[in-house]
Amino acid sequence: MSRTKPDEIGPPVPFDPELAAALEVVRDYLPRFEGLDSIPAARQVIMAGLDTSGLDRRVETGALSVMERTIPGPAGAPDIDLFIVRPTAAAGPTPALYYTHGGGMILGTARGVSEEFLEWVERFGCTLISVEYRLAPETPHPGPVEDCYAGLVWTAEHTDELNIDPDRIVVFGSSAGGGLAAATTLMARDRRGPKIAAQFLMCPMLDDRNDTASAIQGEGIGTWDRRANQTGWTALLGDARGGPDVSEYAAPARATDLTGLPPTFIDVGAAETFRDEAVAYASRLWRAGVDAELHVFAGGFHGYDALAPHAAVSKDTRDLRVAWLTRFFER
Repeated sequence: MSRTKPDEIGPPVPFDPELAAALEVVRDYLPRFEGLDSIPAARQVIMAGLDTSGLDRRVETGALSVMERTIPGPAGAPDIDLFIVRPTAAAGPTPALYYTHGGGMILGTARGVSEEFLEWVERFGCTLISVEYRLAPETPHPGPVEDCYAGLVWTAEHTDELNIDPDRIVVFGSSAGGGLAAATTLMARDRRGPKIAAQFLMCPMLDDRNDTASAIQGEGIGTWDRRANQTGWTALLGDARGGPDVSEYAAPARATDLTGLPPTFIDVGAAETFRDEAVAYASRLWRAGVDAELHVFAGGFHGYDALAPHAAVSKDTRDLRVAWLTRFFER
């Protein structure tokens, strides 16, 4: 992807009116990122807002069951936890959704499973495995992605125990989790590791260079803007961020070979930082002969579908995700 000069860039893409109104309401409750020192306070905000009521309700009614497993981490690293959600009515081996959570590489928890994902578990009768990877800056690259890969390997090696179908494992994630899902998929291909049936990348964080037109347009507005993005990538990569030697397993946009990857779904907002890197990644997947589907939603800021779930564009986003998953699982 050719790099963009700031003087060649127009004004920001306007937000969808419904989303703009919602953003005004939630803006004061969002964490602010002004360098690494802002991370502890941001983590407090995120954890205070963690809502597990949807999962708790489903467990109480017997619709879903939850299992937590501690498994070996990467060589020489601590053990890692997997948070596993399964429909109690599932009889035979189920499809698997292997989930890498979002949070800019610096926030979040495996237990942050959204209402949308729980609906997928129920709708498709699938098992969701969410990995508790270590966060930056305490654990820089390659720690987080190696944790994600170790969890995937363990999952693939224990399909009988988990009662999942080894031929229907989908790796998915949102934001930083989307980037980690893409990196984990690259790693599985290159290491000849577990078979991944598909990768599902929602508003993925793919490029540490942080200099696309969409990144520059969105600086200082929206949610996860260019300054926040710099904080996340600096936490992960330190002084290497934006330099010539960044690994594709840290920033999948750096990958030079995308051949042999599984079918891919990508979505992103048109008014957010990650727009251009997501579009470029989809284009390069097509160029490499990969079956990929891309959706760019007009007026969407980063995380709009979660922060403004009742907006029409958010409903359209969720509907298209379900449509793709339905087609995939019915193949």
